Amino acid sequence: MISRRVLTLGAFGGAVLGWFAMRTRPATATAKGPFEITKTEAEWKKILTPQQYYVLRDHGTERAFTSPLDKIYDPGTYHCAGCDTALFSSDHKFDSRTGWPSFYKPISDDVVGESTDYVIGYPRTEVHCARCGGHQGHVFNDGPRPTGLRYCINGLALNFKPKDKKAAG
Repeated sequence: MISRRVLTLGAFGGAVLGWFAMRTRPATATAKGPFEITKTEAEWKKILTPQQYYVLRDHGTERAFTSPLDKIYDPGTYHCAGCDTALFSSDHKFDSRTGWPSFYKPISDDVVGESTDYVIGYPRTEVHCARCGGHQGHVFNDGPRPTGLRYCINGLALNFKPKDKKAAG
């Protein structure tokens, strides 16, 4: 039987790792270019909010359960907040109960890129926009069928565009 002390220490360790991951910038950016859209740091700062810049350009993570996009299930598409590329569809969105918008696949394989990051001490697969290199989040192997993948995406990295009801009708 596991003691309360062990459980408490495990929970504390997880909280410390989570805190560290949210406040640590990788030594180098993990998304490798060249990308179709490139901008200077000053240009990105002009078009992005400070929070978007932190996520998209500094590879940060927003706090769980803070994005309104986590609970939107209306028909539409989710676009990169940096370059407006359509990345995910509401058709592939699901409630992962993690606090971040989650999808089981991107709109197409060529709109996102993947690389490995070691920010929290072990390898994770980072997802970035293939057009501008903006950090979106991570992909994990614990998602639903048919892919078994969970694209855990920062809401700050996305803009939701509802499906045009007139065009659909």
